[in-house]
Amino acid sequence: MTGKAKPKKHTAKEIAAKVDAATTNRGGGKAGLKDRSGLEKGGHAKYECPHCKVTAPDIKTMQIHHDSKHPKIPYEEDKIVNLHATLAADTSKSRPGVRGSLKK
Repeated sequence: MTGKAKPKKHTAKEIAAKVDAATTNRGGGKAGLKDRSGLEKGGHAKYECPHCKVTAPDIKTMQIHHDSKHPKIPYEEDKIVNLHATLAADTSKSRPGVRGSLKK
């Protein structure tokens, strides 16, 4: 016997969500370390805080970080380091966050 109104099988939406989670690079773990640290161009970590070296993907996020972590220091946008401008691109490596899978 089955429970009340319980589906016996997985729905198409649930299966699609599992496939998406398994095949999309979210930037976590050892595989995403270079992406998070901004060591390679193309990573999500584009800007670096000049005070504590924390990385952020955009200017707005960096401003939020600065306001919360460095409230006594005035925010100066020109002092923020753009990691994509300073690092050379390696076109032979795949870019992070790109949908793809080894399982086909």
